Amino acid sequence: MAKMDNQSPNNAEFRSGFAALIGRPNVGKSTLMNALVGQKVAIMSNRPQTTRNRIRGVMTTETEQIIFVDTPGIHHPKHRLGEYMVEAAEATFKEVDLIVFVADVTETGTQQDEEVLKRLTGVQTPVILVLNKVDAVAKPAVLTKIEAYRNLYAFEEIVPVSAKDGTQVADLRQVITRFMPEGPKYYPDETVTDHPEQFIIAEFIREKVLRLTREEVPHSVMVDIEQLERREESDVLYVHAVIYTERDSQKAILIGKQGSMLKRVGELARKELEGLFGTKVYLELWVKVKKDWRNEPSLLRRFGFQDL
Repeated sequence: MAKMDNQSPNNAEFRSGFAALIGRPNVGKSTLMNALVGQKVAIMSNRPQTTRNRIRGVMTTETEQIIFVDTPGIHHPKHRLGEYMVEAAEATFKEVDLIVFVADVTETGTQQDEEVLKRLTGVQTPVILVLNKVDAVAKPAVLTKIEAYRNLYAFEEIVPVSAKDGTQVADLRQVITRFMPEGPKYYPDETVTDHPEQFIIAEFIREKVLRLTREEVPHSVMVDIEQLERREESDVLYVHAVIYTERDSQKAILIGKQGSMLKRVGELARKELEGLFGTKVYLELWVKVKKDWRNEPSLLRRFGFQDL
């Protein structure tokens, strides 16, 4: 990609770079990235390990462009997909200009975060701490957490925020910008993510599955976009997608009585996709079973996990 002028319109130095959001599962990394970018680019769920790939969101102003890399939660993997997720997260440590370690201020104790921080041993990339979800606790509890984390790692900065309601997100942007080097614009101003449409559509459908099925269908779900076609004469985006799961019982839950669950997933996904793309969407969903797909390298590669 051709580099652009590294001067902003007012002749100030233009800063650009990459910031990785890392941490344990379910601490709000995806919600935080969406808040930092100012638009939804990563799916959100209250279930852990929602993010599977390294998802990039782009924030551009007149003086900076920051590419945020939302990584899978670091955990103890139980299958090949889980191993990939941890590998994908750790691979970012030396590839970015800044590591943003996200922790949940509502969690008791710091032992699990301490285990994740040990993985940063020897990494030269600067690390800042973001204590997320401050909207859910009293200020004295936040101050206590700050002191506890100071003893775990030599963070360059500690910023308490609420990604959910936007508390101090603007301050966090300013802190992150200070660590970005002078550089070019890597993406056009209107870019908010560098993932292809198929990836975004599949992720939004998967998000609706996680939201509606809760505990009944865990993270054994994958969405494959088999056909994506824009028909400009009718101003409609046609999407044919298959939801894969690992067991027949999960397939039955996903379809629901007389197709009610699958219909609801489609309605919610279509509504959000129409808002995202600014056009009508015709969404056709099917459910199929691929037993133990999370341990099958060929299927993982087919579903977009390219580094296996």
